[in-house]
Amino acid sequence: MGAISQERLLKVILAPVISEKSTRMADKLNQVVFRVLPDATKQEIGAAVASLFKVEVTGVQVLNVKGKVKRSGRVTGRRDNWKKAYVTLKPGQDIDFASGL
Repeated sequence: MGAISQERLLKVILAPVISEKSTRMADKLNQVVFRVLPDATKQEIGAAVASLFKVEVTGVQVLNVKGKVKRSGRVTGRRDNWKKAYVTLKPGQDIDFASGL
């Protein structure tokens, strides 16, 4: 596969996942959690995080999250499936979402 286009890298990451678990993982394991495109690959995610946040990525793990079934009265619906990426950063590096990009 050739080089990944800059336009694709800007679209791969949708949002950071801010939760108790992701905060704990950032502190202990130096991992950051992102919501990514469903068709994104590990190589694309790692390259996107490295170029957007100017950090060094040592590993990427992906997880497909199944949408929950919800109901309101008799009507049942389903939330969309989505993909989550756990990105491990090089020791000593950090991404601070509180201060902005």
